[in-house]
Amino acid sequence: MNAQGTFASALQLLLGGDPALWEIVSLSLRVSLSSALLAALIGLPLGAALALTRFPGRSLIVVTLNALMGMPPVVLGLVVFLLLARTGPFGVLGLLYSPTAMIVAQTLLVTPIVASLSQDTFSTLWARCGELMYSLGKSRVAVMRTLLEEGRTELVTVWLVAFGRAISEIGAVMIVGGNIEHYTRVMTTAIALETSKGNLAFAVALGVVLLIVAFGVNAVAHLFGRWHAWWTTS
Repeated sequence: MNAQGTFASALQLLLGGDPALWEIVSLSLRVSLSSALLAALIGLPLGAALALTRFPGRSLIVVTLNALMGMPPVVLGLVVFLLLARTGPFGVLGLLYSPTAMIVAQTLLVTPIVASLSQDTFSTLWARCGELMYSLGKSRVAVMRTLLEEGRTELVTVWLVAFGRAISEIGAVMIVGGNIEHYTRVMTTAIALETSKGNLAFAVALGVVLLIVAFGVNAVAHLFGRWHAWWTTS
């Protein structure tokens, strides 16, 4: 099949609502959204703590988080695999080759990103207005609430970056998920598999959806930033 025929078939799959294709898309979104939300629950408080407090070992944590941002996903996948394997410390849970294992791997992958980027955001906000609020007698809770309100645009962008990184991941989820049909097959692993099988139309259709998601994430971040700028100046 030539390129024109491949794209025509891919479009037909997309518009025809192919069940297998949208099953994969649905699982990808569920896993990546869950991972990004968990990463936010862990990473945002950690980023705030690193930005607003000083304690022994803080510098080591900051350096470690920055290093983990560049960790090869396949290495992380291997670590999670060893932890969840039958002979591993968490093997009794039976999570390997499941969507839960994929969520764990993606969460560990993107949490350092959320923590590091949010730390930068909170540090900037603290330098801008935090000390002034303390000098005015504001409580720690009031200061934190103000920082969250002032930095909500940047923090939403941080979360969108984490989600985009999670949904585009292939190495770690391939290792811990196994790319099992109708169970752990997500867009990235399915694209790799279908391409190797020569089923280019299906791979292209999934690639188009993945690109739409990626552009959508960036568009939401851009529009949210513009809306916030308009809201604060109006």
